[in-house]
Amino acid sequence: MAEQQQAPLKVALVAGEASGDILGAGLMQALRAQHANIEFIGVGGPLMQAQGLQSYFPMERLAIMGLVEVLGRLPELLARRKRLIATFKEQRPDVFIGIDAPDFNLTIELQLRAAGIKTVHYVSPSVWAWRQKRVLKIRKGCDLMLTLLPFEAQFYREHQVPVLFVGHPLADSVALHNDAQPARELLGLPADAQVVALLPGSRGGEVAKLGPLFIDTARYLLAEKPHLRFILPAANQARREQLEAMLAGMPNLPIEILDGQSQTALQACDAVLIASGTATLEALLFKKPMVVAYKLAPVSYWLLKRMVKSPYVSLPNLLAAQMLVPEFIQDAATAEALGDAVLAQLRDGSQQTQRFTELHQSLRCNASQRAAQGILQLLGYADAT
Repeated sequence: MAEQQQAPLKVALVAGEASGDILGAGLMQALRAQHANIEFIGVGGPLMQAQGLQSYFPMERLAIMGLVEVLGRLPELLARRKRLIATFKEQRPDVFIGIDAPDFNLTIELQLRAAGIKTVHYVSPSVWAWRQKRVLKIRKGCDLMLTLLPFEAQFYREHQVPVLFVGHPLADSVALHNDAQPARELLGLPADAQVVALLPGSRGGEVAKLGPLFIDTARYLLAEKPHLRFILPAANQARREQLEAMLAGMPNLPIEILDGQSQTALQACDAVLIASGTATLEALLFKKPMVVAYKLAPVSYWLLKRMVKSPYVSLPNLLAAQMLVPEFIQDAATAEALGDAVLAQLRDGSQQTQRFTELHQSLRCNASQRAAQGILQLLGYADAT
């Protein structure tokens, strides 16, 4: 499209946490590359603001984790959402894009679409796994769903929701082939050492449940392979202190806590013991054999076991549609079981890693550009490229 032919566009976006800020910034950059005459309004973090977003209030006001915390801030959240809906109805953007944060954004989409404003949701909630009736609200409130994973798109097609699979931005940013040696040099690890990365999660509750188990698994592994080395990325200073307390009194355990650097750890290691979550996708992209574990509070596990429809927990298995990666959930997650599974991957993890390469290629679709193209086509720019 020639720039002089481009009508001005007003795009509203709302992101609720750091991961959404990253996605939003990439999407905004791609939209502007395809349509120069564009204005961005809404809520986002520093990356989205650097791309030109006029943020109505700090994104951190929406970034709340945990049921109790949400309940404590519910009046503020509801009031902010009500004001946003009123503002967007007054501003009449050409399109509203809710980035993740489904409990907040889906209601905005529902009301704006009813008011005649086009709506897009970027990053599918896990409706395919649990609370599947949410798809009815999505179908009513969403002109286009942008999914990061292909099996999500299939679910929406089956439920008559307009959908576009765009791929995953992480798959775009991580190279198809990575050499472990530069990462090992950066971390001061011997080139010939066998290294296991331990990733027990980024939240305090996850680390409290899985940290001691992963440390016990390391001790079990050392009894079998005394020369193993372990690296343990801490998501922040609070997690570092939490992990240091767990390791107190074990000075001879060869576990090195890293400040962040989870991707460097994944690049450097030979195998990974990891909490179920987005980090498993990163491990897949770095082609590292992995063993997945997760533990919940007993009541939460009892409830989720009855609600979740998916046969698998980890993203690699969901993507592969098979039990490619060993999963150990709740009482099945013991140091011995995890240790034996890690030893098996250290002996030969090629079955996993070969499939990981195929899955990486399937997700490497230039996600931001595809998402921008889909949005512009929704708005009638059929020649968007």
